[in-house]
Amino acid sequence: MPAREDAHVCANADMSTANTRADFEKHFLPHLDAAYNLARLLTRNAHDAEDVVQESYLRAWRAFSSFRGEASRPWFLTIVRNTSFTWLRDNRSRADHTEYHEELHVSGGATPEAESLGHERARAVEQCVQELPADFREAIVLREMRDPRTDPVDLQSL
Repeated sequence: MPAREDAHVCANADMSTANTRADFEKHFLPHLDAAYNLARLLTRNAHDAEDVVQESYLRAWRAFSSFRGEASRPWFLTIVRNTSFTWLRDNRSRADHTEYHEELHVSGGATPEAESLGHERARAVEQCVQELPADFREAIVLREMRDPRTDPVDLQSL
């Protein structure tokens, strides 16, 4: 008889884990784009931002049992923010490298004049945003990128 009870306990644990995973994904998967946008602007590098978001998602999963309420976006973005700042602190020397944007160097279908003006504008905005301290860049991201589903922002144009 103990074997059946153990099997029943294992089945309940598996179902509980599946429910927890489904709840976690329901709360946090919709915010991955916002998390990436925040990490991208704080770390100033697309590859590093991907790593930060992956680490943040793992940290959120580990701390999910302490999550209370319905405010999943601010909770998750706080984890992303803290993970980004930890990454910046640990990798300052790498943070000074400039990322190459192929899109800026490959001509599109626009006229040369329009393309030139667009590039100048993008460089000016990017320079202004990059010169801001991390806290101010974060404020811009959180203000301007409220909901990636309804207000997507092309980071490459910054």
